[in-house]
Formats: sequence, structure tokens, C-alpha cells
Amino acid sequence: MTYLAESKFDRLEHKMDHLACFTAGMFALGSQTIPAAGAEHMNIAKELGHTCHESYARTYTGLGPESFRFSDGMEAKALKSSEKYYILRPESLEKHCRVEGGYSGIQNVYLENSHKDDVQQSFLFAETLKYLYLIFSDDSLISLDEWVFNTEAHPIPILNKNSFYRAASAPVVTAAAASASYAEKLTSFVAFEQ
Repeated sequence: MTYLAESKFDRLEHKMDHLACFTAGMFALGSQTIPAAGAEHMNIAKELGHTCHESYARTYTGLGPESFRFSDGMEAKALKSSEKYYILRPESLEKHCRVEGGYSGIQNVYLENSHKDDVQQSFLFAETLKYLYLIFSDDSLISLDEWVFNTEAHPIPILNKNSFYRAASAPVVTAAAASASYAEKLTSFVAFEQ
């Protein structure tokens, strides 16, 4: 599996947080904007997406843990009890998280009847339900050729594609310059296959 490792104080930790799953989409978008690296970036995107999918598929509940680790013989699984909790993602909300008066996170995604954490996170409304709305809305609601979403599901206009884009007072970096800078920085990026 391909995953992103964390570097902490010059020590490599073979752990990937659930929130890092957005990088699959980031690489997929990058594959369209940097032609020289397009095929490689799309391959990384697919493999990272597969890894994130597996982190869900390997739990009893079908809900992904907040982070998962990779070690010999064990991949895409939360190994520490502090990482097995679930704090509201769109999958299986009704089945595992619905409580009287709202929704709750669960403490261990690997157990059939995990305890609820008795907390309804604010991002349930700010992000999760917004993404669910967008997923099930007609594709014409918002053009992905003109808008990109940040991790909080806020639409951001795309430069030169959207009339709502406001030019910044700072100089605009050209695509060629950005590609060159990006290629240099990519050498410090760490993606692992196990």
C-alpha cells in the first residue's frame, strides 16, 4: 500500500492520519496541471485513495479510524487505542452514530458494539453534512472546472476559470515557475509502498 509517513524530529513514523486522505485528490488535481508528472501523480492519487479505502474496509463498522499505521504484517490499521475512535464521517452515520437528539462519535471502529463518545462535533454540520449535500446534489450545482473545495468544504474560485476570483495584490506566480518550484519540493515528499 502507498501511504504518507510522518516525520517527527528527524524520526520517520509510519502512520497516516485520516485527514491526510485528501492528498489523493490533491495529487489527482495536480496530475492535470503539471503534465510532465501527470501519470505519476495520478498513479499516486489512485494508490493513496486505495489505502484510505482499505482503512475503512478493514473495520467491523466500515468507519475509518482517525489514523492508521503500517508495520510488518499490518497495514492500514489503527494499532494504538487512541487512534481507533471515530468522530463523525459520512459513512455509516445512521447505523453506528445516530443517537437521540443527534449523532455521536464512537470509541473503537473495530468493535461491533463500540461505546459512543457522547460528543456531537461541530464539523458534523460545517463539513460532513455539507459534503453529503454536495455528493447527492445535481452535478450542475457547482462546476468543478471553476471551483475547488478546501478540506472544510468551502468552495474557492479557480484563477482564470471563475469570474468570482479576486486578484491578489501580490504578484501571481506563473504555472511554469510553480511547476519548477513544485518539482524541487517534491523531492522532499515521502510516499511509501508496503
